[in-house]
Amino acid sequence: MIEVMPTSTLDDKRALFLETLKGQVRKSAVAELERFARWFGSEKPLGQMRGHDIASYAESMGPATPDTQKRAEVLRAFLVYLNKEGVTSQNLASHLRLKKAGRTAGVKHASQPSQVELTQEGSDALKAELEGLIDQRVSVRDDIRKAMADKDFRENAPLDAAKDRQGHLEARIREIEAMLKRAVIADGAGGKTGRVRVGSLVKVKNSSGKVMEYSIVGPTEANAAEGKISSVSPVGKALLDRAPGDEVEVSAPAGTMKLTVEAVK
Repeated sequence: MIEVMPTSTLDDKRALFLETLKGQVRKSAVAELERFARWFGSEKPLGQMRGHDIASYAESMGPATPDTQKRAEVLRAFLVYLNKEGVTSQNLASHLRLKKAGRTAGVKHASQPSQVELTQEGSDALKAELEGLIDQRVSVRDDIRKAMADKDFRENAPLDAAKDRQGHLEARIREIEAMLKRAVIADGAGGKTGRVRVGSLVKVKNSSGKVMEYSIVGPTEANAAEGKISSVSPVGKALLDRAPGDEVEVSAPAGTMKLTVEAVK
């Protein structure tokens, strides 16, 4: 029988979990679990973790994008691990649900399209992704035609898989096209104005004296492993329009995190 260890902390268990991973998977997990540790509290007993904590963290991650989905997969694997180890009494991974992109306030967006601020790099990446997805349309249609050659549609798993892939493909194409129509390229003038903007590189110091550097990017460009944080994330929102010397506060279950802006480039 697995012994329950309610006093185990996130730092204790994430170190053991990371030992089970290798290569790029481990690198991605290190970045995401570090972010989660700052949010939840690295020394907080894992026995206190509840489903609403995970749901709140999922909310802070923003809508479902390829990047946030990868981050969510890492955290889900960690939560499943905690449950198997007996640290949590239930599988909290079921509470980690990302919002579907483009579904919030749909009517309002249709009449009042909101702008999406992107860096030039982010815009170029979306365009490249869109071209690649459009190129995939032909192969997906071929897969559907081949699967339909099997007249027994009752249990045609290849056909179901191909149609499912087509659905995701077309949804992503529409999402990117809508985003690019509303995109505004950030001029990265943060260094010139002295204030944080999308495209700025910001150096901050926390209350314990640790210095961190973040690139503020658009919501589709966030990448924790590369130090890129979204302008709509709690930290990104708090830093926007701030200048060196300014102090900001970011709320998290671990408590209020205080950051001082050291430099803006």
